[in-house]
Amino acid sequence: MMVTGGCGFIGSTFVRMALDRGAHVVNLDKLTYAGNPENVADVADHPGYTFVHADIADPDAVVEAVDGCEVVVNFAAESHVDRSILDPSDFIRTDVQGTATLLAAARAAGVLRFVQVSTDEVYGSIDAGSFRETDPVKPSSPYSASKAGGDMQVLAWHHTFGLDAIITRGSNTFGPRQYPEKLIPLFVTNALDGHELPVYGDGMQVRDWIFVTDHCEGIWTAMDRGVAGEVYNVGGGHEMPNLAITKRILELTGADDSLIRYVTDRPGHDRRYSLDTQKLRGLGWAPARSFDEALDETVGWYRDRRAWWEPIKSGEYRAYYESQYRGR
Repeated sequence: MMVTGGCGFIGSTFVRMALDRGAHVVNLDKLTYAGNPENVADVADHPGYTFVHADIADPDAVVEAVDGCEVVVNFAAESHVDRSILDPSDFIRTDVQGTATLLAAARAAGVLRFVQVSTDEVYGSIDAGSFRETDPVKPSSPYSASKAGGDMQVLAWHHTFGLDAIITRGSNTFGPRQYPEKLIPLFVTNALDGHELPVYGDGMQVRDWIFVTDHCEGIWTAMDRGVAGEVYNVGGGHEMPNLAITKRILELTGADDSLIRYVTDRPGHDRRYSLDTQKLRGLGWAPARSFDEALDETVGWYRDRRAWWEPIKSGEYRAYYESQYRGR
């Protein structure tokens, strides 16, 4: 099995899951700012694990790495909406061109199944109800547009070339080892340090949250039992406004509401995401963790592992953070 982006947050969790279940894993990762070797340090010496430092948009590297693999699971992506607004070019290269490069290599290698790990953001915003897999994609940001472009490549390779491929579209994922630019790890680490929590707009944007192990179980279920050419939504069913999560984080960290700072909203900010997950549940999957239990565990992980995140929140991260929030 080749897992791309396996040094990232969700990918590293999936790598450990696959190794625990007896798979041999080739982890191909470019090691961008969010790709952290520490995320897989505990399996680096596992006899079933191989690491390849490469870019999914590099055809020669991908062809060499995929040789002998029966399954490709593509986690590799530029994934932060705010960064995509500042500069979309890396997102197009990795999420669209990189996906097409992987698909070509997988087809040439005779891979038995290609799994594209995508996002609920490709659907856009929904005022009421929940998105089904048959709903059209209507991305709102350069990030979600690049992910939608990758999804279209996957469906095209299945339709045109007969490649056995599926797509999973996950909701907002959280848990240990998430790079602290996303809402939950950013707010948890800021609160632990007594720093302000920058809340976009009125903070009432609603997201469907899922714990990282539940998300990976959903991907595994779709990979194992899904029908070629199909899309599967992977949502936690925990819909909450960002402001409610912010206040819960303050409670769990013992910080004060005075740390909340309302800032100018993100351009084109989607108001609500919601996924209908009946299709994947029909394959026997269901999320196992409650939101409160999982958030409490996540806060505890960051509280106990400053050595993991403190070095991250310096250098390039600090420069990005200042440019993103200063004057906002």
